[in-house]
Amino acid sequence: MKGLQWTLAVGGLILGIMLAYQFRVTSEINKTEPVQRTQLLALQLNQLKEDRDSLQEQVNSLRTEFDRVSAGPQDIELKEGLDQARILAGVTELSGPGVEVTLNDSNITLKPGENPNLYVLHDEDVLHVLNELRAAGAEAISINGQRLLAGTEVRCTGPTIVLNRDKRLAPPYVISAIGDPNTLESAIKLKGGVAETLQFWGIQVGVKKMSQVTVPAYSGGIKFEYAQAAG
Repeated sequence: MKGLQWTLAVGGLILGIMLAYQFRVTSEINKTEPVQRTQLLALQLNQLKEDRDSLQEQVNSLRTEFDRVSAGPQDIELKEGLDQARILAGVTELSGPGVEVTLNDSNITLKPGENPNLYVLHDEDVLHVLNELRAAGAEAISINGQRLLAGTEVRCTGPTIVLNRDKRLAPPYVISAIGDPNTLESAIKLKGGVAETLQFWGIQVGVKKMSQVTVPAYSGGIKFEYAQAAG
């Protein structure tokens, strides 16, 4: 009986020593750099997964909000505002009632000694017509298919005119203007007005009321070098 107890005691002591040794070895392994790095990476990976799930929830929420706004009246108001801005900027094609004004050089045979410059169109002649149309409420204007903006210049270069910096046009000039046809026609044909003055020198002026006029979009680039939004 004593031998059995002695054997059990010795066996328990040996088992205790082995467990203590194993615990010490495991602790030392956990303290080594590769194991610690692996554990750190595992923690970082778990954190990244949590962050990803949080971001995905935000994305889903934003998509839901976007769909709600897009389907609501706010989107319609935003689109209308954007369309209006495009119209004012001249970057969209427009159509509507208006007039078509055709200008061409004089066909009068010059007498000896007469100044030929008096019988050809100049930039100031075209500008007078444009100013009358604008004053009469023209909402959009083009010359020979070139859209005019608020900052469009018209200047002579020999027998042609240049507008929008590099668009060279030769007569006849066909000016398309959208607005009330009767008002626009009356502005050009006003007694003592621009048409009568030009026709005195034989300049050919034709005005035609149109139920549908198409004014193309501005095709050039728009760049501000000095102007910027205030505030």
